Amino acid sequence: MSSSHAPGRFQAAAAVIVMALSSCAAPISYIRQEARIPAAAADPASHPDAVRHLKAARDPGNPRAAAGQFFEAARMASGKATEGDPAAMALYNHAVARLVETLEADGSLPWGTTLEIGEGGTRRTLRCRMEPGTGDRERQIVVVDTLKFSGRYAGNEAIREGLGAPVVAISAAEDGHRKRFAAPQSFVALTAVLRFDHAESATLELHDPLDRERIAVGGRDAVLAANFTAPTALALARTRVDKLGLVRLLNPRRFTDNAALIRLQNYDSKRIPVLMVHGLQDTPATWFLMYQQLLSDPELRRRYQFWVFCYPSGLPYPYTASLLRRELDGVRQAFPDHKDLVLVGHSMGGIISRLMVTDAGDAIWKGMFGKAPDELAIPGLSRQLLHDALVFNKRDEVDRAVFIATPHRGSMLAASWIGRTASRLVRLPSYLTDVRNDVASVLVADTAGLKLNFAPNSIDTLSPTNRFVREINKLPVAADVPFHSIIGDRGRGDTPDSSDGVVAYWSSHMEGAASEKIVPSNHSAHQNPEAIQEVKRILKQHLDERR
Repeated sequence: MSSSHAPGRFQAAAAVIVMALSSCAAPISYIRQEARIPAAAADPASHPDAVRHLKAARDPGNPRAAAGQFFEAARMASGKATEGDPAAMALYNHAVARLVETLEADGSLPWGTTLEIGEGGTRRTLRCRMEPGTGDRERQIVVVDTLKFSGRYAGNEAIREGLGAPVVAISAAEDGHRKRFAAPQSFVALTAVLRFDHAESATLELHDPLDRERIAVGGRDAVLAANFTAPTALALARTRVDKLGLVRLLNPRRFTDNAALIRLQNYDSKRIPVLMVHGLQDTPATWFLMYQQLLSDPELRRRYQFWVFCYPSGLPYPYTASLLRRELDGVRQAFPDHKDLVLVGHSMGGIISRLMVTDAGDAIWKGMFGKAPDELAIPGLSRQLLHDALVFNKRDEVDRAVFIATPHRGSMLAASWIGRTASRLVRLPSYLTDVRNDVASVLVADTAGLKLNFAPNSIDTLSPTNRFVREINKLPVAADVPFHSIIGDRGRGDTPDSSDGVVAYWSSHMEGAASEKIVPSNHSAHQNPEAIQEVKRILKQHLDERR
């Protein structure tokens, strides 16, 4: 190895190591544990009958008998629980959770059927049903109070105290899930409630707490308990989608079919969609902290539904924007009654989002090639790909946009040796390389000053000198779409000379913004508490203006 080549190779290796290390630690993990008995059980005098049945259910060798005891414990506590007695509610919820856990472990929880549980004096009839809309396909039920989460994403729970046992229902997606924009595997928050007909029979029900805030049990109206965090946390811990960020940056040609808009909850035509778009070397996992904080707000939870756009971030971002437009076309077909949406984009996801709210027509094409689209004889697929990426107008379904740490005018890091080194490691799909070759074959050397020595990837299209970046910044955001900027300054308070360490203020700042918020954050501003509060404020302002 010659000494002249050694530094470049060392730098490339160092860049890969740094990026790889940043993807190794699980942001959240979990263990299964035995659920703790409520503190009310420590004082059996308060609810002695319920506590007695809980203690009698400790025979792991006879799950049907244990189920009968949990049934009785829940029944004994239910009267006071529905009246709002905290101790009784804790005992009722614990007993219902143990009933579900016991029957699930025994494989005897056939939803939609009736079974006999208990023995002798506690022999009972139990009907099991799911609320319409929660589905009845085969699924695994995990009781939330048996899960203990850890990691940097842990401890940010969106919960609602109330009656019932929160569970996570896990199932494979239904056939045609891509056409319905559902995830390949479903993790859904449900709440189990035991509704008593009389002393010897009851119905075990599963309800969707996003659709139902209160429930009538025993002739009384109660708040339905919920844990909205557990499904997403469990999904991240099991699937480790966060690990895909690096590989989808460096080798996007392996993942060209993976760009997808995904719903994080059941579709609801009455709720406004919030579509979150991640940035370079990232995945939808990066939105976990914000998503949980938004779900923690009852008004936002009631009025909004949340979607994400997942894509291989090594692709040039104008092309990725065309993939997002394709997904939005599909959503329009699948859900023609959906409300106009709010876009929230971080970093490169912000400039992808900006292309959704900009009327460009063929101005960028002309600016880059010096000719109208019909004057340039680019063949076949290459012409279609270029047209989709460079000729576009704003999306009518986008009602507002939020740009977080967004390099509208590019990032000097992309033009630095670090950016150039990382760029050389990206492996584009062959059809994008073909576009460069087909364009080069029909352009004269000085056409619009455009030089195409290689097919640009996402890092190249983040350079301040990139031709697309320069052309898009000649165009304003559509006048009828309010937009907001959230910008990090690393806590230095030096704006307008500030930077988040990756994107400088001069690149993130946009004239005409409805608001601009500077937060004491590095480039991960979308995870900053002040930034999350600002997104909450914007979403509530959006509701006020749309009333």
